[in-house]
Amino acid sequence: MQVRLDKWLWAARFFKTRKFASEAVQGGHVHVNGKRVKPARQLAVGDQLVITKGLYKFIIQVQALADKRASASIAQTLYSETEDSIKQRELLRMQVKAQAVLAPNKRPDKRERAKIIRFKNKYSS
Repeated sequence: MQVRLDKWLWAARFFKTRKFASEAVQGGHVHVNGKRVKPARQLAVGDQLVITKGLYKFIIQVQALADKRASASIAQTLYSETEDSIKQRELLRMQVKAQAVLAPNKRPDKRERAKIIRFKNKYSS
């Protein structure tokens, strides 16, 4: 059985649609055995994939081939992720979470702006 890379990425639930999977491969976000490839590349069991999604990087080994999308539990049997990849993603997730706590990425609302103005006026002049 031969399966296209974009179809397999979709079946393994790394991307919501085949179009997104195809665009990611064309954009250089997916590498097979260390090389940039096209979406129609035929996968084989044992191939190593490096998938970059946003800040996160997945390093996986293909365990089985599938061209149809199934449940998440079945999709997880199609690949195995390296321990190093899991540790790196977990570390990055913790860093992003800590950064969000320290510096929230939102503008102050009306009440918070009023507090800031009162604070500035109290300590200015």
